[in-house]
Amino acid sequence: MNTIQWQLKSFDELSAKEVYEIIRLRIAIFVVEQNCPYQDADRKDQKAFHLMGFLNNELVAYARILPPGVSYPDVSIGRVVSSSDVRGKGVGKLLMKQALDEIKIKFEKTSIRISAQSYLIKFYSSFGFKSVGEEYLEDNIPHQEMLLEKLS
Repeated sequence: MNTIQWQLKSFDELSAKEVYEIIRLRIAIFVVEQNCPYQDADRKDQKAFHLMGFLNNELVAYARILPPGVSYPDVSIGRVVSSSDVRGKGVGKLLMKQALDEIKIKFEKTSIRISAQSYLIKFYSSFGFKSVGEEYLEDNIPHQEMLLEKLS
């Protein structure tokens, strides 16, 4: 597999084409593949940093990085997604590593809190996240809040 090209942009830096590709990928996976109708456009995108991974000029990986105070008091990573074309090839791990690296640069020493789909707890635990609180349903899918203590 070729090397993934990473870009991190604020909402205002995104082109119309990039916004379209982000929404298209998120809907393809979270709404269609997971059969979960939900309000994807939640007005947090405008406050977020958008991490995009391109392979051969196609968006194949994406995560949204939210500053403290948007979803949680801590920095948050959400809408973590890779296209079905690259799934099982380690792209999700590369995406999370890149997101954590970007957070270290943008926010320095900070904790990161996420809302993880429960079947991905082991995946996020491999990056140092720990489950906090009880499992809950979000959009009818079991989730678990997870915390990664201050990055150094």
